[in-house]
Amino acid sequence: MTGRHTEPLDVHLIALRTGEAGRPEVLLSRRAGPVYASGLWHLPSGHLDGPHEDVVTALVRETHEETGLVVDPAAVRAAVTVHHRAPSGAARVGFFFEVRRWTGSPRVMEPAVCDAMDWFPLDRLPAPMVAYGRAGLDAHRAGARLALHFQEPGDPVAHSPTADRLRLVPAPPVAGAAQ
Repeated sequence: MTGRHTEPLDVHLIALRTGEAGRPEVLLSRRAGPVYASGLWHLPSGHLDGPHEDVVTALVRETHEETGLVVDPAAVRAAVTVHHRAPSGAARVGFFFEVRRWTGSPRVMEPAVCDAMDWFPLDRLPAPMVAYGRAGLDAHRAGARLALHFQEPGDPVAHSPTADRLRLVPAPPVAGAAQ
């Protein structure tokens, strides 16, 4: 059979804390070196290590490897799933998880691929930012559980309001709620 999907599976950390004046802040890292989207801000993220690893275990592992934070799997909350296609045409599925409790202080653990890490207000995200990660954050902030982010050839890798390809997939109505 041809045409079957074999997209990589990603996990993305939406670490949230309360910042100045009670405003929520999210932890972002800046990609560096010979990696995709070098110089752009992104959520700490990574891939599953194989079929033996589930997405929550991968998130806990990647979080520690990239930020030094220790997250209890029980503190991980599903945020949003994003089916993404990059401008190159390569597709992937990203599982975005919200975490509000951890042990430790975030720090750059992989300086060969990350040159900065900082907290940013959710309503003032930095530029330039990876469009895929920004789409996941925007979908989560909108309350979506599933989103599509299919970029077109020629679209920038960095988020651009003029090339925003985010589509939120509506959830079914709540049983008994007015429609």
